[in-house]
Amino acid sequence: MGKRLWVERNKDGSWDAFSDEGAHIKFGKGRGQFTPGDLTKIALAACGALSSRFAIEHTLGEGKGAKIVVDGTYDDESDSYLNFSEQVTIDATDAGLSDEEAAKLKERVTRHIEKGCTVMHTYTKETPVRMEVTVRK
Repeated sequence: MGKRLWVERNKDGSWDAFSDEGAHIKFGKGRGQFTPGDLTKIALAACGALSSRFAIEHTLGEGKGAKIVVDGTYDDESDSYLNFSEQVTIDATDAGLSDEEAAKLKERVTRHIEKGCTVMHTYTKETPVRMEVTVRK
């Protein structure tokens, strides 16, 4: 079983998400807040960032990473995303890589993300969600 996560509503209409390990994020539909759809895209970008970290740091040095931008095509009718587009940009301008080294880094990063990104694996297949509603009184 994975780590336990939950959300709670705030009086101002925003929400807080928590983990049993102490993580916290605020979200909602107000100005300056991430929506659940935003968090879906953030999860994909974050997974790519963490999955690619080793390959990038191995080539460019500790603390280096990619900027990952995720866009999605949203369909109002089905209230769902039809697809996502992920752009991974690695700033290697200071590394003096040859064309061959840059190509190898690109290949390694692609392999690491495709192999290690649980979110990408989840989004690319049908993923059933089981829901149970309980009303405590």
